[in-house]
Amino acid sequence: MDNLVQKHFSDIELSDPFFDNLRDNYSGFNDWFKKKAASGAVAYVYYNEGRIIDFLYLKVENEPLTLIEGVHPAKRRLKIGTFKIEHRGTSRGERLIKRALDEAIKEDCEEIYVTMFDDTEELRYLKLFFQKFGFIERGHIQHDHGRQECVLVRVLHTINDDIIKDYPYVDLKEGERYVLSIYPTYHTKLFSDSILKTEKFDILKDVSETNSIFKIYVCWMPGVSNLKKGDKLIIYRTSDKIGQAWYRSVASSLCTVFELKTNYDFEDEESFISYCNKYSVFNRDDLSKWYRAESTCYVIKMLYNVAFGKRVIRKDMIELAKIPTNMYWGFFKLTDPQFNTILKLGEVDERYIID
Repeated sequence: MDNLVQKHFSDIELSDPFFDNLRDNYSGFNDWFKKKAASGAVAYVYYNEGRIIDFLYLKVENEPLTLIEGVHPAKRRLKIGTFKIEHRGTSRGERLIKRALDEAIKEDCEEIYVTMFDDTEELRYLKLFFQKFGFIERGHIQHDHGRQECVLVRVLHTINDDIIKDYPYVDLKEGERYVLSIYPTYHTKLFSDSILKTEKFDILKDVSETNSIFKIYVCWMPGVSNLKKGDKLIIYRTSDKIGQAWYRSVASSLCTVFELKTNYDFEDEESFISYCNKYSVFNRDDLSKWYRAESTCYVIKMLYNVAFGKRVIRKDMIELAKIPTNMYWGFFKLTDPQFNTILKLGEVDERYIID
């Protein structure tokens, strides 16, 4: 087993060493875990070679939030009850925060919050991680043993003019709209919704390891140099040659440009490879070759906002969104009506869109 999976607490081994520091920080952790197991609760668990290395527990609440500083009125909130990754400095924490935000949106929550101690270096690092994604410290919870937990809250359905703090929401008032084509070989690995299906897609059932917030794609397509932070990208998966492109090429996802670089923007080859490696699917040999090439390659770093509820086939992009066939489809700009039509055809969850 080597993936993020949803499991009942009753099927998770409480004695796993992964939980040792949680037991150290929370004296009642074992009792809490057993109560969750008895109630039939589930959690997201990531296994690597049979070992737990990530754990996420989420719970929807409709009750007041009582802090030392005062009581916040009852409202629909998603609580991140447990959030733990074995090693920091990886993209796996981003994948868990994506899962939590997606669930909060799906559950129509007004806020999402997490409580944590912040009296060790590791916990302070985790606190900064949540603050990066728009969580704000609102107060503290007092425990009987004297320690206090800080409470970090993010208000949903608001825009802060910061594409990371606003993630996964898409502010349509900002940026231009484009289509970015990606070959199936790369799309399958880079975007976790890449399998072509006729049924609707539920993002919470997407458990691919590649389901991280940032994506990096390297290309040479004309026009890409015009991209700016905040521009919107509709990801277009080109034909896999199994059938006609008319039906097999599909628009699958909506992303936001975070940063655009070229191979000439890096001090040396190693810094280029290090930058690309974390969020791309390209191997070291290819990256090395592209860095050394005389031609300019473009490195697009983007935020993966939302998968389409329904893939939009090339036929519909041409006939319904009125995109011309007699042009280069690798990368091109969309008009507002074309963009909006593709989102509508893709049945993009409107809860992700701010306009």
